[in-house]
Amino acid sequence: MLSFLKIAEKLNLGTKLNLVLISIFLMVILSSGIFLSIILGKSAEDVVNQKAFLLIETMSSVRDYTSNQINPELAPRLETEDQFLPQTIPAYSAREVFEGLRSKPEYQDFFYKEATLNPTNLRDKADEFETKIVENFRKQPSLKQITGFRSLPGSDIYYIARPLAVTKESCLRCHSAPALAPRSQIATYGDKNGFGWQLNEIIAAQIISVPASTVFNAARQLQFLVIGVLSFFLLLTVFLINLFLKKTVTNHLKKMSQVAQRVSTGDLSGEFKHSAQDEIGILAASLNRMKVSLEIAMNMLDSESDSEKI
Repeated sequence: MLSFLKIAEKLNLGTKLNLVLISIFLMVILSSGIFLSIILGKSAEDVVNQKAFLLIETMSSVRDYTSNQINPELAPRLETEDQFLPQTIPAYSAREVFEGLRSKPEYQDFFYKEATLNPTNLRDKADEFETKIVENFRKQPSLKQITGFRSLPGSDIYYIARPLAVTKESCLRCHSAPALAPRSQIATYGDKNGFGWQLNEIIAAQIISVPASTVFNAARQLQFLVIGVLSFFLLLTVFLINLFLKKTVTNHLKKMSQVAQRVSTGDLSGEFKHSAQDEIGILAASLNRMKVSLEIAMNMLDSESDSEKI
């Protein structure tokens, strides 16, 4: 620290001023970058969460519509049809509606799954990560939602998961025991999967996954853009301040120091002119008065010296 102060003492005023301005510039950019990162990161997370929340609420509405209006109309046909009618199942309807949404390019990286521990349709089988979510819901029945980020090859995703439980006795018709299941169900899916469910048992997790990388990359690009624009204007401000001070302060001080140096060596011919009534003007007037006083004093000494010689 002491060595730095000693070095600073040897620098001229303009260099010291530039060092101060550059230090302020760097501190502003650093603090702005940190705050922008926090604010934009939180904003990006809110955007992703809102998208996921809207989609999972929509899928829940599709499930309710299927359960309350479609299933009662098609359920009697399950005993007479050769193949099971999956349209009667809320999970199937929600999945198919979402796949229709995913056919649009802007939603192709969005995913919906009702991850089930023991599903009738094996496409709903929970993977290792999803199984842990379902187990958490089973261990904590009061837990209504889990959110978080999950890394997948090539991208990160944000997910919302909600528990799915057997809440209606009618569901046990297809999932309690193979002997009670509709004939068409056994013909389509067999009698090995999707049985043994209990009333009010949490058997799956409704999971919406939305791409997070795109939103966060956009937030980072915005952060770089804002910092870039801020840096440009700060550098412009530093340049203008430096130019202003050079024109109004440092150049005048430099000229006054040169006049003062000549006066100190006996050259009284120099004079500094500054018409402004600011501090520099006051200092210039004082310097000129000092020069005049010194000149008068030197003339008086010369006169006394001449008198002594006579």
